[in-house]
Amino acid sequence: MADRLKEIKKQTAIAKLNDVPTSPQKMRLVADIIRGQEVNHALDILKYSKKEASVRLEKLLRSAIANWEAKNEDNRKDLENGKVIVKTIMVDGGRTLKRIRPCPQGRAGRIRKRSNHVTVILDTKAEPAKAETKPVEEA
Repeated sequence: MADRLKEIKKQTAIAKLNDVPTSPQKMRLVADIIRGQEVNHALDILKYSKKEASVRLEKLLRSAIANWEAKNEDNRKDLENGKVIVKTIMVDGGRTLKRIRPCPQGRAGRIRKRSNHVTVILDTKAEPAKAETKPVEEA
């Protein structure tokens, strides 16, 4: 069991980006677009996206690709053939900076400057299992 888990971890590559100064909701809009995509296609999507979060995600995805190449030096053709996909991308809330803005009648309004943490996991496409065909016996 432990050897099987080591083999699985050997094929996956992880990259993390912490304390990104944008709200998690804005980052998730872009992350949802590339989840499950092939990495070269995901890079193209991020390159031509108008969202500000796409620039940071593109840099993070390139880092994850470099991590995958370092772990799988013998399988570089998988990257070129489109077998490497964005298996998981998670956007979690980071710390929130609380600021105060003056409001009418001497009140204070709260400003929450949100941040987020992004985790990208790359993996190879699972080969479809070949079903054994049994001859059908006619009665």
